[in-house]
Amino acid sequence: MRPAPSPVPPPETEIQPPGVPGLSGLLTLAVAVVVLAALYVGQDVFLPVVLAILLAFVLAPFVDVMRRWHMGRVPAVIIAVLVALGIILSLGTIIGFQLAGLASDIPRYQTTIESKVGSLREGTLGKLPALLKDFGRRFDKAVAEPPPEQQAPASPSVAAPPAAEETGPLPVEVHEPEPTPAQMARDFLLPLLEPLATTGIVFVVLVFILMQREDLRDRMIRLFGASDLHRTTAAMDDAARRLSRYFLTQLALNASFGVVAAIGLWLIGVPSPILWGVFAALMRFVPYIGSFVAALPPILLAAAVDPGWSMALMTLALFLIGEPLMGHVVEPIVYGQSTGLSPFAVVISAIFWTWLWGPVGLLIATPLTLCLVVLGRHVERLEFLDVLLGDRPALTPAENLYQRMLAGDPDEALESAEVLLKERSLTSYYDEVALRGLQLAANDATRGVLTKLQLEQVKDVIRALVQDLGSHDDVEPHPHETKDEPIAAPASEKPANKEPAVTRPMPQETNIPEPWRAEGAILCVAGRGPLDEAASEMLAQLLSKHGLGTRVIPHAAVSRREIFNLDMSGVQMVCISYLEISGTPAHLRYLLRRLKQKAKAPTLVGLWPAEDAVLKSETMRATLGANYYVSSLRDAVVQCLKVATGEEKLPEPANTPAVEEATAAKRLPLPA
Repeated sequence: MRPAPSPVPPPETEIQPPGVPGLSGLLTLAVAVVVLAALYVGQDVFLPVVLAILLAFVLAPFVDVMRRWHMGRVPAVIIAVLVALGIILSLGTIIGFQLAGLASDIPRYQTTIESKVGSLREGTLGKLPALLKDFGRRFDKAVAEPPPEQQAPASPSVAAPPAAEETGPLPVEVHEPEPTPAQMARDFLLPLLEPLATTGIVFVVLVFILMQREDLRDRMIRLFGASDLHRTTAAMDDAARRLSRYFLTQLALNASFGVVAAIGLWLIGVPSPILWGVFAALMRFVPYIGSFVAALPPILLAAAVDPGWSMALMTLALFLIGEPLMGHVVEPIVYGQSTGLSPFAVVISAIFWTWLWGPVGLLIATPLTLCLVVLGRHVERLEFLDVLLGDRPALTPAENLYQRMLAGDPDEALESAEVLLKERSLTSYYDEVALRGLQLAANDATRGVLTKLQLEQVKDVIRALVQDLGSHDDVEPHPHETKDEPIAAPASEKPANKEPAVTRPMPQETNIPEPWRAEGAILCVAGRGPLDEAASEMLAQLLSKHGLGTRVIPHAAVSRREIFNLDMSGVQMVCISYLEISGTPAHLRYLLRRLKQKAKAPTLVGLWPAEDAVLKSETMRATLGANYYVSSLRDAVVQCLKVATGEEKLPEPANTPAVEEATAAKRLPLPA
């Protein structure tokens, strides 16, 4: 016999040492560096485009209104752009006249400024530097002079020779030639060319964006590789609508603040009130400090105009009262719950865009960052932007509950549950948050990564949570969604079904037979997993809220040894809960057989992971033999109510003798 060939060793895979970033990480870093460099170097190109995009969000509702008036797209876009251009040119003209008038009046305020400065010098404030200087001189003298006993005798003074008179430098005056008309025109026009060119580019790009909004949206979705074009398109349309409303509302609020500031300054008597009103409206786009920066020039001007201090104090009071009133009363009512940005992200974005694009970047920092967060919330590849800049919690509600379980903190878990129950029913919370959190814990327990102490903490927290939520009714809360909230929650965090298990009192619910209302009518049996009993307690609580009597027993009570001691008198139905069941669940088949031998009651199996193979395979369900299979607590409650009220006729179990014999025949070996 020839010797067997030796196996070829598999190719060795290169293992990166710990701490060395992978190729994807380096590639991401390289892309980020290239993008930053491009934004910095190409400021003249990207800044007009960004301004056009933000202005398009503001004008889009106006264009839509004209389209609803049966006006064509081209006339609607042209009218909207001309209106915006007219408003900007009008404001620029007004600001120019206001600045010219203010510059001509500055010499008149010089006397008031000199008198106030003189009064400050004559007062205590003016004497303060001299007092500090005298105190410093005395302190230095006390430190430098030696004690009297150590001082040397004074030597006779020697007259110093007279210093020769020094001849000072001759004064030299330089006279520049008078500028020619061409030089004057160049010095005046060149500074205006750049902003005029930028404005022209902005409006040209704006026209194309408004003309091809849908096409640009579809191309962006295709560029980022959306797998579900229909759902992503709807999400982006909703995001664009919310952003347009938010930016338009923000512009209206800031303009209103500027109008109020201008009227207040006019009543106080501050010169050029329109100029300071426009300045206040623009500076309100700067987060946190914008309004206070806008208050500084009119306060200084009021101090220069008024011989006293009353005008300056009234101007200060105007901004100290107006800004908190607008920021903490008016804006929360108009905007709703939040703007979608974390406070830290607002500050960082202001610093970043100011460094990148200067003062214009500071003004557009918040709107531009909000657009990035919207992209991160609706485009999968850009989700990191929402995580870094958004105000949503970093963990999903189910992950947050699981983290609270691991920490052994039932109070914080209850607090989070009460917040979520404001927008969903108790059934919805159990199905979409609590069960998913328990599944995370069950998966970790199956993998053996949970210690015994952590597992006990999870059990204690979920048991306390279910007990504390026993006082909540299973009803849908009143809708309170804020239409003006700029960023909608992603579909993964929206309640799939806010309604309770039974949306309204079923006609048959009042006719539930008394045996079904008795305690223990529905026997809720826990699976053999360590956390299945918690799922059974949730199901029992929901069933009891809809008029059915329940009793929860652990899996050990239905084992082969203990089931003979189990009292099943009065049991009308058996519900078994599993958080995790893998492979061929032979133990479930034998458990169902034991229960049916003990009591002739219909059985329902709740497999809470909806993707379980048992729910997808009819053959596997036929071998198990239960009457009903569900994958949510909502379906379990509805099914039990239908059986209790007689609305649904009880089906025959799948494991009839004929089915069992056919299944056994399939397992027998074929004859040779």
